[in-house]
Amino acid sequence: MSEVKNNASYGVGMSIGQSLKSQNLEEIDLTSFLDGIKDVFNDKAKMNPEEANEVIQTYINSINEAKFATNKVEGAAFLSANAQKENITELPSGLQYEVIKEGNGAKPSETSEVTVHYHGTLTDGTVFDSSIERGEPATFGVNQVIKGWTEALQLMTVGSKYRLYIPEHLAYGANPHPQGPIKPYMALVFDVELIDIKG
Repeated sequence: MSEVKNNASYGVGMSIGQSLKSQNLEEIDLTSFLDGIKDVFNDKAKMNPEEANEVIQTYINSINEAKFATNKVEGAAFLSANAQKENITELPSGLQYEVIKEGNGAKPSETSEVTVHYHGTLTDGTVFDSSIERGEPATFGVNQVIKGWTEALQLMTVGSKYRLYIPEHLAYGANPHPQGPIKPYMALVFDVELIDIKG
């Protein structure tokens, strides 16, 4: 039974290690890490879960700031140059947009549910997600998406198509999905067509 237990324990360690690596946490102090596990098992944890999550997030942000600082610089340079182009509107938040087609329907509110077609790329044109390529529009709440989308959708009328240029702080910031092509602090570009407002 001890071999089964040892193998299972090793598997748990592997699983935790892979999760930590995917979050750029491979440089944690293993002694303190093991102390944390032991303290939880012995009901002697030095932090509550909220405090632990806060210090973890602060640490992840500091790692990402150092590791991906060039993304922030390149995104800011892209948006600065883009703002000088004709037909680009820049809002106080930093969101930029270009009207490709203006509709004449209603405008959604922050609590609306909308149906849209969209095509998302990095600033170099790399496609990372596209309902257009899938051939099926997406439906979601206006307040359930990244901040740049939430702000832009409320400007659009049904039938409109906008090109959005979204700075990192209105996109995924320091924490995009680790397996995707979007890296921390990347600015993003979306073509968004507002098809319908539900209800």
